[in-house]
Amino acid sequence: MTSDFVAYSPDYWALFLEFWRFEDANAVWVMVGSILLGISASVIGGFAFLRKRSLMGDALAHAALPGVMTAFILFHAHTPLLMFFGALISSFLGLFLMDWIPKHTKIKPDAAMAITLSFFFALGLMELSYIQGMEVAGKSGLDKILFGQAAAMLPSDIYLLSAVALVVLLTVAVFFQKFRLIAFNRTYAQSLGLNIAFYELVLALLIVMSVVIGLQIVGVVLMAAVLLTPVAAARFWGHSLSVMLLTAGFIGGLSGLFSANISYMAPAMPTGPWMVVVLSLVFAVSFLFAPQRGLISSVLKQRRLRRQVCDENVLRTLYVLNERHPANSHHAQNALALDLPFAEEDILALRTMPLAELKETLARMKKLGWLTATDTVRAVALSPEGVERAVALTRRHRLWENYLTEQLDLTPDRVHSQAEQIEHLLTDEETRALERELQSDQKGSLKDPHGRRIPAVQVASEQKGAES
Repeated sequence: MTSDFVAYSPDYWALFLEFWRFEDANAVWVMVGSILLGISASVIGGFAFLRKRSLMGDALAHAALPGVMTAFILFHAHTPLLMFFGALISSFLGLFLMDWIPKHTKIKPDAAMAITLSFFFALGLMELSYIQGMEVAGKSGLDKILFGQAAAMLPSDIYLLSAVALVVLLTVAVFFQKFRLIAFNRTYAQSLGLNIAFYELVLALLIVMSVVIGLQIVGVVLMAAVLLTPVAAARFWGHSLSVMLLTAGFIGGLSGLFSANISYMAPAMPTGPWMVVVLSLVFAVSFLFAPQRGLISSVLKQRRLRRQVCDENVLRTLYVLNERHPANSHHAQNALALDLPFAEEDILALRTMPLAELKETLARMKKLGWLTATDTVRAVALSPEGVERAVALTRRHRLWENYLTEQLDLTPDRVHSQAEQIEHLLTDEETRALERELQSDQKGSLKDPHGRRIPAVQVASEQKGAES
């Protein structure tokens, strides 16, 4: 018995290698077009993202649909240049409506975008239905503009896409400083005499052009993802605008390359949707694993900060316990014995925290060398390094309390809780600036708002000297 059908099982590895040999001209066109679109759309989309007008790209893409359909109805052809100018005019009409409606009515900008998007998309779909009933040649493939059809790209499409992408990138490079100023501080840019309306028009034109050239690859429905997802992912990797845009361009180009490769290996899967899937995966990886702003990095930082706060709270509590001990009642501030032993109960009497957390904190501090073992069971004492840290912390705490009462006129009963938080954040340089601000040249002689002396930094070294 023989089967009439043979299952199709492509050799994906062979197709993968075949793609990278660049022997298939159509695959090369798709790859080049996808990369150029990914780079140019990502860079210009960054400005829309920063100006909190993310929906604008989506609305402009939908507004382009009736322009393409109208151009075909009028000329019975869909050459790249004809479609480009049809979509360009239609998108500009959409842009005009999105700007005009909020200025002349009580409708909010986001609602105006939604109205424009819905109206133009519905109009485009109606025209598409009308074209399907027309007896004209060349109407096939027009519906592919909804989700893109990169495989149908011709050299003429690539030429137009390359020219527009180049214009977009060069214009951004020339006007980068102006665009940046408008994106971050529109009022300041206006005070400098910058022609805001002109540069916003240029920016809008570039966004429209990027949207229009992306319709054939990604389609009307998914174009917004190519504009916005790369820069959203890039924000996790860089702080400055230039780094962020370069990263977004790299991510956009990379998504174009991978999507073209996947689409070549699996022809039933179009390039546009794969491009969006790749971008979404890059965004997810950036969101989770970016070293500075990723979710995992943030969780680890918060965990380290919680541990630091616990350690420093216990250090300062031990300093206060030492300070209040009867053995130090007749000692000067710079002669306090700060290595007296204290039990866990003594610490908990001054510092509210769960016993299990205190035990964990004490064990960690012993490993760090901030505490020393004592002869008394369950008692701890500050080591020389622990004394030094406890003195510095207490000094920062009490200096900040003084600053709040002397500079901000807060009452003493309101300053302790605020100093409890800021003592963990102040650096040595900021502490020195605080000392200068308070004119504390006579270190060790100042008192905090509660009448307690502020320890001087040399106490720790003196403590070490006394022990030696």
